[in-house]
Amino acid sequence: MAIKWKVDPAHSEIQFKVKHLMITTVTGYFKKFDLEVETETDEFTTAKTIEFTADIDSIDTNNAQRDAHLKSADFFDAGTHAQLKFTGKKYEAHGNDAQLHGDLTLRGVTKPVTLNVEFGGIVVDPYGQTKAGFTVSGKISRKEFGLTWSAVTEAGQVVVSDDIKVHAEIQLVKQA
Repeated sequence: MAIKWKVDPAHSEIQFKVKHLMITTVTGYFKKFDLEVETETDEFTTAKTIEFTADIDSIDTNNAQRDAHLKSADFFDAGTHAQLKFTGKKYEAHGNDAQLHGDLTLRGVTKPVTLNVEFGGIVVDPYGQTKAGFTVSGKISRKEFGLTWSAVTEAGQVVVSDDIKVHAEIQLVKQA
């Protein structure tokens, strides 16, 4: 019988980081996201489905003007592509470290992505819920997904780097 796990959004966060002017890093978050995992056992290597989505309109970089620009056609084009989606294909564990292989869809473009995963373990919380924790990290090229907006300063500095670092703290709740 399949075991279903659902993200606990109060104890999870999805973060991205990008170099600005190649001298500082800007951090952003997706405030609205969902993750569902189905496994055969409590071992996540038995995952049959891993489905993650994030609402583009929930981007928050602590700057309303920048957030509006990220949601525009220059970047994510939220009016046409309301969500990003990751579909996991294979979870390979090596002790507490693992790699998650899957397909990421941004702005209508789907590409294979491999993410690094640190498994934090499984515990039962004070309310009797079984929870599993993960730290997920990786790097993608924004231009590979059609996020090609670019600008250069008068001095020739790139305004926004191509590499986007992804970092997520995920807590899953086993469904009854």
